[in-house]
Amino acid sequence: MNEIIKSLYNRKSMRVYEEKPIPEEMKEVILEAAAQAPSAGCQQLYTILDITDEKLKEALSETCDHQPFIAKAPMVLVFCADCKKWYDTYLEAGCSPRKPGMGDLMLAVTDTAIAAQNAVVAAESFGIGSCYIGDIMENYEEQRRLLQLPEYVFPAVMLVFGWPTEQQKKRTKPLRFDQKHIVHENTYRSMEGEELRQMFADRCGQKSFEEWTEAFCNRKYDSDFSREMTRSVEEYLKQFL
Repeated sequence: MNEIIKSLYNRKSMRVYEEKPIPEEMKEVILEAAAQAPSAGCQQLYTILDITDEKLKEALSETCDHQPFIAKAPMVLVFCADCKKWYDTYLEAGCSPRKPGMGDLMLAVTDTAIAAQNAVVAAESFGIGSCYIGDIMENYEEQRRLLQLPEYVFPAVMLVFGWPTEQQKKRTKPLRFDQKHIVHENTYRSMEGEELRQMFADRCGQKSFEEWTEAFCNRKYDSDFSREMTRSVEEYLKQFL
């Protein structure tokens, strides 16, 4: 197994960091690595917000589901799917472009996520831990105000980085589903009840399938924060209709 593959297998989310800054030269490499990601038509349909203001980090730690470790992280990046800058460029050049639509947003979100993952892989190569924060998509009104987001700019991904503590390094990485449940050959295959139960067998532990699934559904899928994320994303989508 080569070093890149090994790092992908070993990488896990890190949420507790040492009180140690990330050197500026490493930060620059991580940001450059993000920009080297493939993108649709080489458009790089994203803008990266480098959050250096401590008060803003504290505010984001509250608006992103009250997670104090965000404020303590030495590096915080918000990756925005950006359909505005190309639209503005077309207008500047005297074109008569249509307004950005849903397809443009989906393409931009894909570009954005790929760039974010490049940053994660680059950080991992330095021994710098990272954690994705999906909650940046919540609280539409407040996040737009804090980050001064104009129309056609969507905060798709937030990442925090830091030097993980020994406890975090030794923490067991959560199990992934078996490949037979993830990889379907040629066409999509709906899984029946027995296979679904088999897929989750290693995750249920001492609980029954029903108990574990209901608890997870209540904690994640049907939670207040999940409902708020859905509401906020629907508000962002109105800009593209």
